[in-house]
Amino acid sequence: MAELLSAYLITGTDRPKVTRALRRLRDRVGEDATETLSASESSGEDAAASCNALGLFAVERRLVVVEQVERWKAADVKAVQEYLRKPAPTSVLALLGEEVKRDSALAKAVAKAGEVLVYDIPTTRGRKADLPKWVEQQFRERGIVIDHDAARAIVELAGDNADELATEVDKLTTWAAGERIGEQEVAELVPARADAPPFDLTDAWGRRDVAAVLAASERIVERSGDSPRDVFLRIAALVTNHVTRVRECQALDAEGVPPAAAADRLKRNRFYVQKLYEQAHNFSEEELGDAMIRLARLDLALKGGSKLPGELEFTRALVEITRPAETAARA
Repeated sequence: MAELLSAYLITGTDRPKVTRALRRLRDRVGEDATETLSASESSGEDAAASCNALGLFAVERRLVVVEQVERWKAADVKAVQEYLRKPAPTSVLALLGEEVKRDSALAKAVAKAGEVLVYDIPTTRGRKADLPKWVEQQFRERGIVIDHDAARAIVELAGDNADELATEVDKLTTWAAGERIGEQEVAELVPARADAPPFDLTDAWGRRDVAAVLAASERIVERSGDSPRDVFLRIAALVTNHVTRVRECQALDAEGVPPAAAADRLKRNRFYVQKLYEQAHNFSEEELGDAMIRLARLDLALKGGSKLPGELEFTRALVEITRPAETAARA
């Protein structure tokens, strides 16, 4: 087994691998010989002092773990740099941080005296979009085959926290006992606790899909720990802000401003503004104006201005601002 180095920086978005790497260090040194600090409470000088104190009085190898090192300031990093120029011979310094860059001063200092370990979830289209593939890989490493739709369902239900996903992978692996896992098994065994993404709701509204709007709003309410009334108010505010942006883009489009120029003017992502332009084409100017009025009435109703149940007011408002124009005309 290779000799332990004087320092390690362990970072990356793949939190389960970061945890396992730290566990390997702890197992080699021993829990009794491990001291854990937090950078939110301990400075770089504190970390250096702990390493030096252990080095003076301990015969065996000792481990000093410092978590959340991304919180350290320049003075803390400088203190660690000074320590690593002549580290204590019997101490191992393990620094844990979220997304600490390889070219940072701290990473460069550790690289000279030890090793920088970066464990990232591979991304191509964005972290959330790549998580189902990462989940599939975790099952493959455990000898389990899972359908792609099932892996995606786990992410939708459990959220994008890698530690939470790893817990579900371990649980399902034990349950499957070598058998293939499908979407039905995931639906039955994984509790829904992730926040439902708001763009599911606004995208459904933008394409005038009433059923999808109601389904998305139900997911948001179900997965929130707050009272339904508070969630209804938040969703109403969310939709109001979104309709306001769509109206802005509709007006810019009428002036002949292309989406790219509108994105620069509005200081927003170009792909997002392109989506707003597309949604604006699905509504008339009058419909968007009516939607703003209806949402204002909903806000008043939810704040005590109606004797009807809040859920009924909320559902009726979503249906009225979403349904296609011809359906609304018949109604």
